[in-house]
Amino acid sequence: MPTPAPRPDVVLITKTDCHLCAEARAAVGRVTAALGIDWTEQSVDDDAELRERFAEEIPVLLVDGVQRDFWKIDETRLARTLRRALGQEP
Repeated sequence: MPTPAPRPDVVLITKTDCHLCAEARAAVGRVTAALGIDWTEQSVDDDAELRERFAEEIPVLLVDGVQRDFWKIDETRLARTLRRALGQEP
């Protein structure tokens, strides 16, 4: 029996008072819920290193540490990326 693929680490980088962040939260929530994956959120307000790295790109979506999207989350691309990470697509 094959070992199941590890769950991808999905992290949304946000900041306070960010209308794009609210839209990104909703998009990430829809896609991850459909695939049964958890995700986390980190705020640049609480982390100077993240703020320096992503200052102009908030919100930023990381999957397994790799930046996959910023500003607006493409739900189709995210779903495809996560299905691949789960071993559900070639």
